[in-house]
Amino acid sequence: MKGQEDRFGTSDSSGEKVEHLVQIKALFFARARDLTGLNDMVLDVPSGSTAKDCLNKIVGKFPRLEEIIGCVVLALNEDYTTESTIVKDKDELAIIPPISGG
Repeated sequence: MKGQEDRFGTSDSSGEKVEHLVQIKALFFARARDLTGLNDMVLDVPSGSTAKDCLNKIVGKFPRLEEIIGCVVLALNEDYTTESTIVKDKDELAIIPPISGG
């Protein structure tokens, strides 16, 4: 099966699995932006990753996000989405915490 592709990746010439990565852009709003110090970042994740997988990877990089992670809303390409949605290459995943105002 060398050089063959399956749903988990492609085998290289030595027969070892090569993981396919997709690149997404994570966008941070409100408190998420405060906690990360960033407006956005590029994230490489394995093909087939969900929005939740991406969120977990981001929290791994920015542990302070734990304080809001239970109440954030996610948007994928400007549409609200669920954590189980599969991300694709070049997608934009927005992390939107609750916003209060007066």
